[in-house]
Amino acid sequence: MSKKIKVAQYGLGPIGIESLKLAASKSWIEIVGGIDIDPNKVGKDLGEITKIENLKGRLVYRSLDELIAGNKPDVVFHTTVSKFKAAYDQLEPLARHGISVVSTCEELLYPQLLNADLAARLDKIARDNHSRIIGTGVNPGFVMDVLPVCMTGVSRDVREIHVQRVVNASTRREPLQRKIGSGWTPEEFRQRFKEGKAGHAGLKESLALIAHCMNWKYTDLTEVGDAMVADADIKTQFLEVKKGQCCGLHQRAEAKVNGKVALTLDLKMYLDAKNPHDAIQIEGEPPLDVVVNGGVAGDHATVAALINTAGRIQKAPAGLLLMTDLPVPVWR
Repeated sequence: MSKKIKVAQYGLGPIGIESLKLAASKSWIEIVGGIDIDPNKVGKDLGEITKIENLKGRLVYRSLDELIAGNKPDVVFHTTVSKFKAAYDQLEPLARHGISVVSTCEELLYPQLLNADLAARLDKIARDNHSRIIGTGVNPGFVMDVLPVCMTGVSRDVREIHVQRVVNASTRREPLQRKIGSGWTPEEFRQRFKEGKAGHAGLKESLALIAHCMNWKYTDLTEVGDAMVADADIKTQFLEVKKGQCCGLHQRAEAKVNGKVALTLDLKMYLDAKNPHDAIQIEGEPPLDVVVNGGVAGDHATVAALINTAGRIQKAPAGLLLMTDLPVPVWR
């Protein structure tokens, strides 16, 4: 029997807790503890928090130093923030301790896009200390980037790649329903989007990752976003939205290659969305047009993406990695 991978969970929000629950069901994972700054969680038993019997005796610590004083993990599941700059201070100590990280930080999918110097610094620290760091998830991390890249593996030629995703946010967790602007006025959403305080993180990073894999030199990268407006009152498990209020977002990123728009990513995520689906069109030889009816369920699949990456990342070279640096994603 192969040696178990020792794992800790960094961040105990909804995704972090679900990650622990799935990880606890895997025979090849040993959970050693969690990290969170919430004083109401620090010192508590993970068995109590998750209601998972075999996690009893594993505690929540307020810092990495406190965690590794008892039992150093091989891999940390990191589920705290969306921005790479904000994540850096959490990731750097992990890298210096030689601990590998699988993170849901959206900008970590392709951190070189906005923070090339910081990404290079973290890459060096990770390589020097035999750590591996990667950003993954469903979107970004799979549907709008890794999946279309994989599809081009049967292409003789690729000229354009276009992806659309429609998500029924009524089925998603409460923080996401609020993050997409549910209950705001449309004007409030537009202003916050303009200020960088609203919208889906990681869309530009997905586009940049595709371009990187295609070896395309792109120009005129743009991203726009607007409110989806409720045409009737909406009530979910967590909140209520009145007719005329914002119930989600429509966000689009695109870029030109050789003067022509060759990459587009179009995302609609809103409450009670009709016909949720994921669609990919690859203009090339052969042309490909694939639709995932119902779409890939975000929250559950994000957790699976974290867990399924843990084993593969341990076999990868040290450094700050991209999802496309690893073998094709697979259930283990």
